[in-house]
Amino acid sequence: MWELLVRFILRFRLPVIIGIATITLFMAYQATKVQLSYELAQMLPESNLVYEQYQDFQNTFGEDGNVAFLGIEDERFLKLENFNKWLSISEEIRQINGVTSVIDMANIPEIVRDDSRRKFDFKPVFPRKPQSQEELDSLIQKVYSLKFYENLLFNPETGAVFSAVSLDREILNTQDRVGLIKNLYQTASAFEEDTGIKIHYSGLPYIRTRITEKVESELQLFVIFALIIASTALFLFFRSFKAVFFPVLIVIISVIWALGLVAVLGYEITILTGILPPLLIIIGVENCIFLLNKYHQEYRFHGNKIKALVRVVQRIGKATMLTNATTAVGFATFITTGNTLLVEFGIVAAINILFVFILTLFLIPIFFSYLAPPQAKHIKHLNNQYVRNLLKRVVDTVVFHRARVYTAFAVLFIAGIIGVSQLHTSGSVVDDIPQRDPIYKDLLFFEKNINGVLPLEIVVETDRPNGVMHPSTLAAIESLQQKLSDYPELSRPLSVAEAVKFARQAFYRGDPDMYGLPNSHERNFIMSYMPKPDEDGQQITEALMDSTRQKTRISVQMANIGTRQIQTLQDGLQPAIDSIFDQERYNVYMTGASVVFLEGSGYLVKNLLTSLLFAILIISLLMAFLFNHPRMIIISLIPNLFPQLLTAALMGLAGVPIKPSTILVFSIALGISVDNSIHFLAKFRQEFAIHKSNIKHAVLTALRESGASMIYTFGVLFFGFSIFTASSFGGTQAIGYLIAFTLFVALLSNLFLMPAILLSLHKRILIKDFRTNGMNGNKTGPKENQKKAVDSYRKLTNQVH
Repeated sequence: MWELLVRFILRFRLPVIIGIATITLFMAYQATKVQLSYELAQMLPESNLVYEQYQDFQNTFGEDGNVAFLGIEDERFLKLENFNKWLSISEEIRQINGVTSVIDMANIPEIVRDDSRRKFDFKPVFPRKPQSQEELDSLIQKVYSLKFYENLLFNPETGAVFSAVSLDREILNTQDRVGLIKNLYQTASAFEEDTGIKIHYSGLPYIRTRITEKVESELQLFVIFALIIASTALFLFFRSFKAVFFPVLIVIISVIWALGLVAVLGYEITILTGILPPLLIIIGVENCIFLLNKYHQEYRFHGNKIKALVRVVQRIGKATMLTNATTAVGFATFITTGNTLLVEFGIVAAINILFVFILTLFLIPIFFSYLAPPQAKHIKHLNNQYVRNLLKRVVDTVVFHRARVYTAFAVLFIAGIIGVSQLHTSGSVVDDIPQRDPIYKDLLFFEKNINGVLPLEIVVETDRPNGVMHPSTLAAIESLQQKLSDYPELSRPLSVAEAVKFARQAFYRGDPDMYGLPNSHERNFIMSYMPKPDEDGQQITEALMDSTRQKTRISVQMANIGTRQIQTLQDGLQPAIDSIFDQERYNVYMTGASVVFLEGSGYLVKNLLTSLLFAILIISLLMAFLFNHPRMIIISLIPNLFPQLLTAALMGLAGVPIKPSTILVFSIALGISVDNSIHFLAKFRQEFAIHKSNIKHAVLTALRESGASMIYTFGVLFFGFSIFTASSFGGTQAIGYLIAFTLFVALLSNLFLMPAILLSLHKRILIKDFRTNGMNGNKTGPKENQKKAVDSYRKLTNQVH
């Protein structure tokens, strides 16, 4: 098969180049259409109950994550000149296309009792700009007396004030959101530049947009870094411009194909697919190193360029295919998670890794068939003294000091078990942003002043229309709100009960002491002043109830706490909800972006663990395809599962939690780290067949020929993945340093542990032969046979070294 393929490649090399060039032009055109994703990632399948409840909530009350927050904590804000400037800025923000409403100190409404019409009127506290500092101070005191807004729009203890800017949901899910947030930021910044008063920004729309902008900038930066690392590594290894230019050209083509495929499939660039281009560059260069190294080995052996290129495909084509297949499997298992973000990432990554394999397998022989044969300086790397000495030490260790190898790995295994025992699951909605980032610092500002800005909703469904306004329902909501006040990570709630308390205060002419639910004597008087469902003046209540007043919401803002804390909060609130609300009359549940995140995180972790087991199964089947022997499958998996254990241990000892952004490391790392095992074992299998089942000879020859390539590719992969540690996202950083660590352990396992296991297997076979020979009357004893084996080894190692 491989002989026919390489003949086809070399015989039709010009048509192949034209075909690849045509596809590349098409993909390049498609890549111009690719868009960044601006939608919040859907973490749960549509059939999930939590997701269904969240969708029902959005259909009833609208988006809960469409509010951007602006905050100021500066006593200069309440100076007449600065305050009037803010009134103008607030009006400018309101006029921005995509802003649906602005609630802040500039347009804060109060409820006024109108006895002539027996109605409540809603009037702004600031109908015009204050004309004097005294007037402003008087109006500010009136604002502070409106308990409904306390710790929602102002914090009387710190003096901080806030603006809640509601944004158009349709615009938030398109590219126009970037311009919307930019306009909001620039408009508010004009006030900051004019007065020197610091403005803090937060809210899910703002955070999501800033993250998307970072993804776009990092995508370009990582591609440049990956190309620099790949080019440098290739030049250091091969000392040839040709060995740098053509592999780099191949990986650039693969990146174009990847971006084009994203557009063809109708996907968008997300925080995950954004790391694919640099990832493909690194994986593509790894393929090129194996192929070029084999090409140089073959050419040095017989000096025939075409024959060397043919043997490259013949002898390591299958192994290279399997290494790329296992890497693709590592990514493809994400398809089983059911998460849209990961499914798209898995599909695009798996397909493009196979594209990289096809491109390298076809183009390396074609390009180098047109070029002059390598000169002596180009194959000098095969005699790299440092690598040769390193491999000599490896050989000496695995042959004469295998006990040390097993002892070292046993100690690491015990340390791994200890580290794994300390693993914990955690994560938060704004989890991957570093604490030094301005986004995170602003988030802390809002947590200090109003306990957070992340939405948490409690939905109360009654058993009849207008049931929300029933006294028992309002009393139950008030009791639940008292329970919510016990949690410092939750803000003051906003609910229909608060609106009724606000109406009672207005009924008593704004007396702050009258802020509370009306008693049975007051209720009929106060409720008669409330606007009817079909009347104007429902600005406050219409966002809190459905049109039939049968369903209502209790809106709370939450701090950026972890999933374990959210779960603890839910577990603590649920018994209170069950005891306060009669389950036969009410259906009460928690929802909102925070609850969906908690459920989604648990769902993803569970499914990513399943995908890891699935990856191990598929890779085992691929190994079976190569070796067709259960013992060899086990031997090949041990050195590659061991790095997974130590990586998990590192996470446990370093306090890195299991969360969606860290657990996906294991499937990716397994698919990549197994590559060296495949190349080593493929060469071992080849030598094992040639030298009449001599395991020791096969092991040492495989180390000689595959060891250098393993070290070279490790260098490329290690530094290639290390570039992700420069990311501003914790999840991307984790992919970088955790996979780099996994690859380092995998290199040690493949250089020391796997050969040691194979040589121990060889010794076991010899002992079995000794016993058999002894039983058959063979005069040669075990010591003599062992001495012959050692002499045979020394003769062979002289050739290796």
